[in-house]
Amino acid sequence: MLAISGAARANPLDTFGFGSRQTALAGAVSADVADFSANYYNPAGLARARGLELSIGYFRAQHYLQTNGRDNGVDPVRGLSGGIVAPGALLGIPFAFGLGLHLPDDRISRVRALRQEQPRWELYDNRNQRLFLAANVAVSPTPWLQIGGGASFMSSTEGRLDITGSANLFKADASQLRHEVDADLTAVRYPQLGARVALGENAALSVVYRGQFALKLDLRARLLGDVSGLTTAYYSLVESSVDAFLPQQVVFGGSWRLSRRLRANADFTWINWSAYVAPVANVAVDLAIPAPAGGWPAGISPPAVPAPIRIVPLVMHDRVVPRIGVEYTFASGARWGAQARAGYELAKSPVAAQTLSTSYVDRDRHSLSVGAGVRLTNAIAVLPGELRLDAHLQWSLLVTEGTLKRDPADFVGDFTAGGQIWNAGATLTAGFR
Repeated sequence: MLAISGAARANPLDTFGFGSRQTALAGAVSADVADFSANYYNPAGLARARGLELSIGYFRAQHYLQTNGRDNGVDPVRGLSGGIVAPGALLGIPFAFGLGLHLPDDRISRVRALRQEQPRWELYDNRNQRLFLAANVAVSPTPWLQIGGGASFMSSTEGRLDITGSANLFKADASQLRHEVDADLTAVRYPQLGARVALGENAALSVVYRGQFALKLDLRARLLGDVSGLTTAYYSLVESSVDAFLPQQVVFGGSWRLSRRLRANADFTWINWSAYVAPVANVAVDLAIPAPAGGWPAGISPPAVPAPIRIVPLVMHDRVVPRIGVEYTFASGARWGAQARAGYELAKSPVAAQTLSTSYVDRDRHSLSVGAGVRLTNAIAVLPGELRLDAHLQWSLLVTEGTLKRDPADFVGDFTAGGQIWNAGATLTAGFR
């Protein structure tokens, strides 16, 4: 199960959710979670599990994002999601361990670095194919208190390119070059902590902290060889950038049972976007091509060292993202049950107005979610527990607005941008009691 279990923003779970029930509730579940998704939403929720649970699901998020009326070709985010919850007792205290995994089905990791002047959807562009893994533990020292924490892991990339041989300036197809490529997939770790307090049987409050992480992209290239027997050439390039960055977050949430069948949840997430690091490459170049003894032949001149890039800081503002969700149980019995869900999220864009040379595109995002779930208890003789199947559909609208540049001769010029994102998926959970 762990081998097959399963990105907008650097962490795809922030935008598209982790689990179908949770996505249908717009992610407003930090005080109302007890399955594998607690590994992301609130580790303390693991201690509420009633037995061993295995979950697996799939989702696909399709982007329809445009600039000046033309589709930007932002890749879909899709893959498997799942995990395990294993509860028990430690010295008589309820204890639980959990694993959560998101596994993209097309790339384990993708890197993308663009010029800072080139328009791109900064929080949704083609850098969301990420392998996500979280491991957490939780305890419940009293029936009204659960505490949990652990670490999450995201994939990062570093690589090297070496080219050696001889280059023929007069007859290019006579050049003999050898190349060697070496790339490593490394892990970046960040902490997360959570707590849940029950206020009687019908209400609960929660607080969650998620640490900051940066996925670095380090590339090194070296070219060494003979140039048409005239001289030798040495070229070295060291590129360093932050391929993806997610700032620290603090979540305050609550869950209220308004009636026997109706539950309402709310989460408010503070995101430290002002600490954001833009994915602009910092390049160091070393070029040495000494002139031959008789000087360069007519019409041939050595290349010049590229001018260093002046990185313009990206100004972003801290934001509070509200999420609300409701769940209605319209059927509940000893053998089966069914729920309907809906949720709403408002994510104000943290990106400052792009009136100068940079063109980082972003817009306010309104997300509406719906979903349903079915529970079957003791449906199979060999499975003394329950099966739960949940499905979700989410529609996100990014409001179309214009950006006006101060300089009429700007590299990009004025532009309009907006669009929508559709996200659908399902999750199957087997619980053993």
